[in-house]
Amino acid sequence: MMFMRKNELTMKNAFVKSIRQIGFLHIVIIFFVTACNKDEYYIDGGLANPYFDGTMLEYLDSKPMEFDSVAQIIRLAGLEETFNTEEFTFFCPRDRDIKDLISDYRHGGANGALYQLNRDTIKTLSDVDPLIWRKYILRYMFKGKNLLADYPQIDFDVLNVYPGQNYYAYDNSISRIGVFFNDATSSDGKSTLKYMGYRQLYICYILNPSSPDAWIQCKVSSSDIQPNNGVVHALDYTSSSFGFNPSEVINDIIESKR
Repeated sequence: MMFMRKNELTMKNAFVKSIRQIGFLHIVIIFFVTACNKDEYYIDGGLANPYFDGTMLEYLDSKPMEFDSVAQIIRLAGLEETFNTEEFTFFCPRDRDIKDLISDYRHGGANGALYQLNRDTIKTLSDVDPLIWRKYILRYMFKGKNLLADYPQIDFDVLNVYPGQNYYAYDNSISRIGVFFNDATSSDGKSTLKYMGYRQLYICYILNPSSPDAWIQCKVSSSDIQPNNGVVHALDYTSSSFGFNPSEVINDIIESKR
């Protein structure tokens, strides 16, 4: 009888150990799958938590590495109250766009053009006429709260089928906005599912309303950021320039320095 009890105890301990190992393996699998899903979510340009408990301007202030100069320009443009109280959708440029616009006089940009013309270069953002900042920030602002899911599909290869849609900004300029549905490719690369991949938001600034198909195209890198008074879609600085058309911005700065 003692032998049987000892044997039963040994089997019981082995069973408990096996259950613990299975439980641990289950946790590892869940963690791995969750991590993979999170990675895919970030590829889509989204955020783990898209909500921000504060105003749109407070959100920009909370991300100084990305939006410090943008927040300064908003204040210089006299738009602080708008960004704190009105509900709208903001396709947000990056600080890198502003840096590239101003640039060092030896590397082009506004300062390069001003230096060539023997005019005062820009040392701080306040050296630019506030009306210029206002003019171009308004191009990124659209009435109402629109998430990625609120915009129609756009396919640049078949615009007659998936054209996106034109929207008026605060300054009455027009941009074509739409969601591009990427294709999904199998892990071995042998099969593709049309439009079943991740979705990316695009904004295309129309240079002249009389030529609505001539635009400057920009990708959104992070969509659906939601402060209390609207939505922020952060642009991909690798595909955007401040004001969409930097030569126009630089020309306005030059004219203001006469």
